[in-house]
Amino acid sequence: MSKVNDTADTAQGEKTVTQTDDVEPERVAPGILRRRLPRTAHARGWLIDFAPGTQWPDVDVHATEERYYVLSGEVIEGEERHGPGSYVVFAPGSSHRPRSEKGARMLGFTVLNG
Repeated sequence: MSKVNDTADTAQGEKTVTQTDDVEPERVAPGILRRRLPRTAHARGWLIDFAPGTQWPDVDVHATEERYYVLSGEVIEGEERHGPGSYVVFAPGSSHRPRSEKGARMLGFTVLNG
């Protein structure tokens, strides 16, 4: 379960603040951990850690847009290598199967409605 540190009403609506290290990781595959971050009706967030030499277990097909930002390490998509600071956007209907030779941490968002 995630530990929410601050919830408050703001001029724009409700705000939720979560410390990512307090979110229980779930094992996606050997060496790949995902932390599911709080979601809204519009998007869901996640933090994924890849150990060196790992690959996402299946092809990830996107019904809606998905975006991620590489925080550390390197994510490989086909022949493209995305290092720290890379911001990757996948259109609805696209697919991929990320992997990492060096290990990586990415922060991502899936848009739930168009």
